[in-house]
Amino acid sequence: MRVIGRWRNACLVAMVAALLLAASGCRPMGGAVPQEADHEHRVDEMPALAPATLAAGEKLQVVATTSIVADVVRNVGGDLIELRVLIPLGNDPHAFEPTPQDVAAVVDAQVVFANGAGLEIFLEPLLESAGKGVPVVPVSYGIELLQFKGAGEYEGQGGHERGESDPHTWFDPHNVVVWTHNIERALSTLDPHNAAVYAANAEAYQAELAVLDAWIREQLAQVSEQKRKLVTDHTAFSYFARRYGLEQIGAVFPGYSTLAQPSARDLADLEDAIREFEVQAVFVGLTVNPGLAERVAEDTGTRLVFLYTGSLSDPGGPADSYLAFMRYDVSAIVRALR
Repeated sequence: MRVIGRWRNACLVAMVAALLLAASGCRPMGGAVPQEADHEHRVDEMPALAPATLAAGEKLQVVATTSIVADVVRNVGGDLIELRVLIPLGNDPHAFEPTPQDVAAVVDAQVVFANGAGLEIFLEPLLESAGKGVPVVPVSYGIELLQFKGAGEYEGQGGHERGESDPHTWFDPHNVVVWTHNIERALSTLDPHNAAVYAANAEAYQAELAVLDAWIREQLAQVSEQKRKLVTDHTAFSYFARRYGLEQIGAVFPGYSTLAQPSARDLADLEDAIREFEVQAVFVGLTVNPGLAERVAEDTGTRLVFLYTGSLSDPGGPADSYLAFMRYDVSAIVRALR
């Protein structure tokens, strides 16, 4: 039983609400996050891990930040772990604000799996509020992150700051293979008794990722070279574009985050690019307010197509696993571009 943990959780719910409000209040008006904060809260190092103390039959207590990370963790951990997801389904990970209940979940956890690469700007304040040195495993550890050399100097996409990294590593299944390696090693270290099971689960899931990768290539072969141009709500598809030979022409929100604020000049330039390159569609994430994208699509006479970007769908929905998520998005992209 986890009596002590539950008592501490009850106290924390009352104690940390003010701390969480203070952390969220640090953001400037308009929702923009300072560039320094993006780097400051990036979780890029792999923590030192040691075997957890588990009673007979007790499962590892695991927290994952996003539903996408959680799905991959679940495929590796299976029934050997108790898994809690911080960001609810349908929520934008860029704008997520944790609750006192999230702090309580972290207090009881033996490990937290995060995307890393600067995605979870809420995580460091959350860990500080929890007051516990729970290890955080960034599943994107070891992936070569795409970065801008300077404003507008990467693949024709403007509006970014020098050194800003793209955290949307999951849009390349090859990167998710790296995720499974990192998850399997962490779980095997924390629970060495079940290491062989974690390794077998990871290997089986990596085989499914290979099948997915081949299927995506087959689907995109239906799209001609001149039509392989993407405009999205924010710059989320760079890894996808690089792996499968597409070009991301621009984005409504000029940055890797939906918290970026486009100027009138940014939107005008984007609309000019859409016309110049005869872009077929504007793709918008289902967790994002589509207002600006609708305006751009209407001004340019392009289609507005909705995709899953930062969250899976509800259970039983069309994107309720990472594999289904990618198949849904790729199918929608191919239909819009071919």
